[in-house]
Amino acid sequence: MTLRLQTIDKYGRTVAEMFRDGGSVNLAMVSSGAAFAYRKYLAACDGPAYLGAEAAAQRQRVGVWAVPGGIQRPWDWRHGTRGPGQAASPSAAPSAPAGAYSGQKLTCRQIGSYARAQELLRQGHGYLDKNGDGVACESLR
Repeated sequence: MTLRLQTIDKYGRTVAEMFRDGGSVNLAMVSSGAAFAYRKYLAACDGPAYLGAEAAAQRQRVGVWAVPGGIQRPWDWRHGTRGPGQAASPSAAPSAPAGAYSGQKLTCRQIGSYARAQELLRQGHGYLDKNGDGVACESLR
């Protein structure tokens, strides 16, 4: 097993491509639908091969692509791009009537209250957490 270092991410973690017996383990995972091609780091490796493998896995409906309706990509979840009916966290229960802010992107100024901003974040308005630390509208503190 060998690792080919690609970069270090913003959290200090190593991003690498793993090889075994001359083949890329990462590419094999994407080909089998066991992983997504993480576009952010494709420039340092064979990006077209990863995108092609992902497209083939999707067409063949294998692995993550076999789930009816698809699954959410991890980076979309982290950035608050949630699919229909998905809350910000499993324990988050909406306290406002369903659809109260449906389709609207609110600004911190419009919300006006730190407590309300946290409530909206729990309801799935992940875009209110600009730095990804789990706290919405820090300017309202």
